[in-house]
Amino acid sequence: MLSKAAPAAPAAGAAPDRARRSGGRRTAWRVAGFVVPAWIYVLCFYVYPLFANVRMGFQDYTVSSFYSGSAPDVGLRNYRSIWQNPQFGGIVLNTVLFTVGSLVFQFGLGLALAVFFRRRFRLNGVLRSLLLVPWLLPLVVSGTVWRWMMYADSGVLNSVLLNLHVVDKPVPWLVSTTWSLTAVTLVNVWVGIPFNMVILYGGLQGIPEQLYEAAAIDGANAWQRFRRITWPMLRPVTLVVLTLGLIYTVKVFDVIQIVTQGGPANSSQTLTTYAYNLSFQQLEFGKGAAVGNMLILVAIVFAVLYLRAVREPEGKQS
Repeated sequence: MLSKAAPAAPAAGAAPDRARRSGGRRTAWRVAGFVVPAWIYVLCFYVYPLFANVRMGFQDYTVSSFYSGSAPDVGLRNYRSIWQNPQFGGIVLNTVLFTVGSLVFQFGLGLALAVFFRRRFRLNGVLRSLLLVPWLLPLVVSGTVWRWMMYADSGVLNSVLLNLHVVDKPVPWLVSTTWSLTAVTLVNVWVGIPFNMVILYGGLQGIPEQLYEAAAIDGANAWQRFRRITWPMLRPVTLVVLTLGLIYTVKVFDVIQIVTQGGPANSSQTLTTYAYNLSFQQLEFGKGAAVGNMLILVAIVFAVLYLRAVREPEGKQS
């Protein structure tokens, strides 16, 4: 009598392969659970508004467009209208002066404070924490306080300057076409110093103390140690700080809007406040979007420079 053939035994590696595939699928689902919501958020709140703003810059988008849902394409007419505006050159110059002035003083004072706090002394940490207050405060609060301090007749700033005999009469910080840009630059410098100090202080902590000791033994004074050791080794961090500071400063809006609102007579108007005025005060959304697109282009250029600045030190280390 013939016996039934026994079923073939499964391959030795089949079970581990199935477990591996099942584990890989579970890992893929976990990854998707984290990545997909993030991508949905980026697409909805970054990518779509960006493309909508770029498209709006080439359209005659007005209040009626919100109701009709249609806006005729006008090509480069919005950009030509902005460039031909006699005020546009002054607004661009204000933006450049505001950005350069803010960066120079933010970085210079931030670097000086970072070098100062590198020394060890009592209350070092407390003072560094207090200097972070301007960075932590909401800009609405900071701008409102500075606006009160800069009033010509009752402002604290003028009272201090008069008592110190720095000025002979109150300075009209907020209502003078000569001083308004200086006023908003001063406020922005005050806000940005802590950021520069914190990043530069972190860079200084990465410089070996043995280099300074060796230089001191060789007779190098404080300035020579800074010029020969601190500055060269801090250069990668410096480039990152300046690039990020430039990106942040070009798009500053709230400080200017709260302190001077771009006035008087556009003397403190920058591209950001100009775009706001075009869109939400003159209701010329297409032109406002065109100015916004210019700012986006500037931000992209300096973002690329920032990424290159970050990658170059990594390439040198590898």
